[in-house]
Amino acid sequence: MIKQRRDVLKTGSGLGVLGLLAAAGVLKPEQALAAWNESAFKAGTLEKTFAALGAGKPASSGDVSIIAPDIAENGAVVPIGVSTSLPKVESISILIEKNPDSLAAVFKLPEGTEANVQTRCKMGQTSNVYALVKADGKFLMAVKEIKVTLGGCGG
Repeated sequence: MIKQRRDVLKTGSGLGVLGLLAAAGVLKPEQALAAWNESAFKAGTLEKTFAALGAGKPASSGDVSIIAPDIAENGAVVPIGVSTSLPKVESISILIEKNPDSLAAVFKLPEGTEANVQTRCKMGQTSNVYALVKADGKFLMAVKEIKVTLGGCGG
């Protein structure tokens, strides 16, 4: 038990030092792997988002799977997962067509990482959800419609 307490204290102090370095401007977000593509997240439409991500017009692929409910009873927390067995996956992005800003999430995957991500997204209405996978320099996608019900009645 004492060993666990020491581990917690060491981890906490390490995070504190990182926070101090970031606040002082010594450590930049890119170095802490906390940078994001702001233009892609604020692009608005699907076409502009694809362009900001460098995808152009991605091809549909049966090798990309979206794991999500057909009907979401609560649009505030819709579970969405994306998986693929493609080799050399570099990133996975989730886009929601009818959201004000269509890009919901981007996951950068280090080499050798299993290409399977899951998150929860907010959806204001029924919409197509796009899973965009960058693998070996090529962009591939899958699409799934998720129906969002009002009031959680499933109707």
